[in-house]
Parts: sequence; C-alpha cells; structure tokens
Amino acid sequence: MSLILLFKNLSEDDADTYKLVLSSTGISHHLRKGGHGWDILVNDTDYEKALIVIEQYLKENQEVQTTEAPLYYKYQRTYTGIWVSVILIACHVAIATGDKSDLFVKEYGSSAFHILHGELYRSVTSLMLHANTLHLMGNIVGIAVFGTAVCTIMGWGVGWLMILATGIVGNLINALLYTSGHISVGASTAIFGAIGILSAHQFFKKFKQSGQKIKAFIPLSSGLALLGILGSGENSDLMAHLFGFLAGILLGSLYSLFVKRPTTKVYQTCSLIVTLFILTMAWLKVF
Repeated sequence: MSLILLFKNLSEDDADTYKLVLSSTGISHHLRKGGHGWDILVNDTDYEKALIVIEQYLKENQEVQTTEAPLYYKYQRTYTGIWVSVILIACHVAIATGDKSDLFVKEYGSSAFHILHGELYRSVTSLMLHANTLHLMGNIVGIAVFGTAVCTIMGWGVGWLMILATGIVGNLINALLYTSGHISVGASTAIFGAIGILSAHQFFKKFKQSGQKIKAFIPLSSGLALLGILGSGENSDLMAHLFGFLAGILLGSLYSLFVKRPTTKVYQTCSLIVTLFILTMAWLKVF
C-alpha cells in the first residue's frame, strides 16, 4: 500500500476536523505540514472510502466547509501531454521524411467535401497532421500545456477522450459550415477544445462559491481572449478553433455538473482504450 493525497493546503481548523472524521470511521491517515497549509494522506486502498466519508460529512455540515477546494484530485501529476507531443512529432517526421505530406493531407486532411460525403475519419486523422515544422511546434506546445492541464482535472484517460472529442466535433461542424472547397490540418482544434474544457471547469468551480458568481465569468472571457490571440493568426482556421472551443465548453460543463469526484482507474483505462481505438479505426478509414 502507498499513501496518496486526499486533501491539500487545508487550514489548521479544517485539518483537525477532517482528521477527526476519518478517525471516527477507522480510516488510517497521515497529517503533514505543507507549503501553504496542511495535507492529509490516506492509503490508496482507502481513498474512495475516505472521499465518500468526507463528502457525506460536508453535505451534512455545509456551514463548516470553509476551504475553497478541499478535495484534492489525485491526477495532479501527469506527463501524458508530453507523450502526446512526442507522438505528434513522430507522426510528422515519418510523413515528412518520406516526402508524402501533400499525399497525406489529401487522403487524411479535414476536407469539408469528403467529410460530408461519408469520410468521417478525416475529422480525426487531420488532428495529427501539420503543414510544416513551425505549425507543429506551436501545436505541441499547446497540447503539452493545455492537454496536461485538462488531465490534471479529468484524469489521463477521460481527459484525452474529451480533448479528442472536441477536436472531432470542431472539424465536423466546420465541414457543415464550409460544405466544400475547404481543407485543414493540425491539432489546434483539439487544443482550443482543451481550453474550452478548462474554461468551463473554472467557471463552475467559482460559480458554486459564495460571492464568486461575477468572477466566475473571468475564465470564460479569458478563454475567448486566448481564442482571439492564438487562434486567429495568418492561415489559421478560426472557425474550426471556435467550434472546438465551444465543444470544449459543452463537454467541460457536462463534466463539472455530473462528475462529483475523480473517476477511478478503471474508467481512466477504459477511456484511454476508447481514445486509442478511435484513432486506430480512423487511420484504417473504418468510418
């Protein structure tokens, strides 16, 4: 068994209260002084039980919940954003080395005409293609930063499935808008989807706090500002970026409204398998 964080940066009063609640239910725990408050750790086998016990206590005693964000997501550390960036680099190098970039864009790019004529796989494969090295470098920075941020909240499986979904939805709606004569490539649609997910998550996080309802709109406006600054440059597909961002807002909102605690490793694994399955089937042109 190993210890994992259940709470982070608690006030001393909150730490004492939660310690008593855990002790009363026989859950073994460890209290330590952190950089900005008190941390509580529990055995990994007791994590779910401890989370339920504390949530039940807070529900029955809402007046004592003074900590802004007491529940600590155990997906805080993840390096999957870096790994996805490496995959994008490898994909680009493999295509560029064989001097087949134009062919791949024609066969797998997000062509509005071909998507509307049944080649839906293009909405997926185009996310992994890039016009040139500069285009690639900008996107791997974005996916490493914003993709990793999403996965610290949603987890390394659910997070990437949601990001992929926003990219697909963004490309599909973009195809409906243009109908023909338009083709695009790049992971930026999914990146702005990740920004939308983060914006929605921060909105609901602040909106639920007393006296923070006006400030809750700051994350949304910040997301729109990023869309304007990063998503409207020369040769950028602004509409695809916008649709990806809006898809992220929708999925992030649904997650914040209906998922009340970090999903288990089983769900994370299944979500990652689904993500890889969609990517594989797309490259095989199954749909």
